[in-house]
Amino acid sequence: MPTYPAYLKTYKSGKLKKIAEELFLSLDSCQICPRRCKVNRLEGKLGFCKTASLPEVYSYMCHHGEEPPVSGKNGSGTIFFSRCNMGCVYCQNYEFSQLGKGKKYAFEDLAGIMLKLQEEGCHNINLVTPTHVLPQILKSLEIAVGKGLKIPLVYNTSGYELAEIIKLLDGIVDIYLSDSRYGSDQSAVQFSLAPGYVKFNQDALLEMHRQVGIAEFTNEGLIKKGLIVRHLVLPNKLSATEKIMKFIAQKLTDQTYVSLMSQYLPYHKASLNDKINRRISPEEYEEAKKILEQNELFNGWIQESYGQERFAGVNIKPVK
Repeated sequence: MPTYPAYLKTYKSGKLKKIAEELFLSLDSCQICPRRCKVNRLEGKLGFCKTASLPEVYSYMCHHGEEPPVSGKNGSGTIFFSRCNMGCVYCQNYEFSQLGKGKKYAFEDLAGIMLKLQEEGCHNINLVTPTHVLPQILKSLEIAVGKGLKIPLVYNTSGYELAEIIKLLDGIVDIYLSDSRYGSDQSAVQFSLAPGYVKFNQDALLEMHRQVGIAEFTNEGLIKKGLIVRHLVLPNKLSATEKIMKFIAQKLTDQTYVSLMSQYLPYHKASLNDKINRRISPEEYEEAKKILEQNELFNGWIQESYGQERFAGVNIKPVK
């Protein structure tokens, strides 16, 4: 029977320590995300993410608002990291993702947060916006595992990733919760300052799927392992939902679990752009649901009440 969570075996073999150290040292010319800024973060130089060698955390909590199998009964141990490698003009978390609210944590202290969330009974450690601080997370994880961490990791990402970096997480991450935000690079640049998003996102999703496969659940309905793809429906078809669902169904598998989100609101600078300065309409969300059906993507969740941060269904309820 495989070791679970996977990182326990990787820790025991010494591989976790090796990967964490090599990735951390690579920050001397940072290329851990598609931006490849090549700044020396170890010396305090700042690239797009404006993060140096220490991780910054805005908040952490036992979160009950994720997809049902992620939050479960006891909640998901969620850590919100400050800053981001994207720059979404509509970001609801802009105060810490772009304006930088939060504080720096030593690796020992970040490990302490993980252990505290486990002690509170959380089902998993949910790493929100981890991409730009992945080396720091792995250094902290090594410490936490040595002190008794034993609940799975949820890698909760915008999906603007390098597949070569995601590949390093094989045997460390059991659960990927990844956005697939855009099927159009034009929209990705205009609204998230993310050139090449579509290819980077698709390559990363393929690697995630290769590692963990179709989502698997416990008898209690908790996700144990696997990939969940989130898709936020934007106004005026700007997210190109049809292209994304076609990719998922044809290049991953039509058994992929998809979380179709209707909660878009024009936060931050979105009110300044007439393409995205409104909520999506009920008709736009219904059209997105039909696209799921057309691609025979029947695993996952829809939002029960249009525009609300609440998910309908359980792990195997059809989305239609």
